[in-house]
Amino acid sequence: MEHVRSARAMWQVFEPVHAVTYFTDEAVEAFGAAGLKGFWMGYFAGRAAPMGGVGPAVVDATFFNFSPRRVTRALPDAWGFAPPGRVLEARLAGVEGAYARILGPKRAGLDLAGAAGLARAAVESLTVAGRPLAAANAALAWPEDPLLALWQAATVLREHRGDGHVAALVDAGLDGRQALVMMAATGRVPRDLLQASRGWSDDEWDEAVAALAERGWVNAQGAATPTGTLDRQAIEDATDRLAGEPWARLGEERTAALRAVLGHLVGALVAAGAVVEPNPIGLSLGPP
Repeated sequence: MEHVRSARAMWQVFEPVHAVTYFTDEAVEAFGAAGLKGFWMGYFAGRAAPMGGVGPAVVDATFFNFSPRRVTRALPDAWGFAPPGRVLEARLAGVEGAYARILGPKRAGLDLAGAAGLARAAVESLTVAGRPLAAANAALAWPEDPLLALWQAATVLREHRGDGHVAALVDAGLDGRQALVMMAATGRVPRDLLQASRGWSDDEWDEAVAALAERGWVNAQGAATPTGTLDRQAIEDATDRLAGEPWARLGEERTAALRAVLGHLVGALVAAGAVVEPNPIGLSLGPP
């Protein structure tokens, strides 16, 4: 079905639009100005804040593949420095500052109001049952600025897809570490990048490799077997199916129009170095 095929192509353009939330100087500075200490506290608090002042257990479950040690160094302490409402204000301020620098006068040439309207149509009334991060972001008030509204819709979309991806991984019998090992095993993201960004030790990584080797998904060196490659692709296919609803709602023509504007934003982000490849998300910045 076309909307399922669109799901992956659209992910490649809405994911980078959201990613400025964490990986730009403006975002880091805004979280710091709110009182948060360091990049990882800003990341965990910024992403979790739509759910309220949740603790490490909720973040472990919803973010899925981080070492619990990395989470507990940030939460719940973050909420003592800045409550969730303040963190959400900082998140939006960081995004606004980043896009002001990256787009500059290019903003005037983009139909941001039209794209924001399409994006809102894609996510309003979106089914969020069983998708906690998507539900929490979908419940936030819409910013008045069309660019920020477009960013917020991209955020709902990426968390909606991410929640569905976690469901597909769990259904396949993978935990967070094993999911990372399979990303590395299939060549999507280098092991050292994934391991460092998610905070797992060598022993913990090797335990996950051993478990997957016993399943027949990787060999002793951690490379994917034919079985592992096929089963990992099945997870990706399931993720696309679960992410198809917004594009079925928009239809092909409106989906293509939204993708065009998001594509211009991504081009500006890549040119500014705001998103890079490889990245721990496994996102390709080339044509889908």
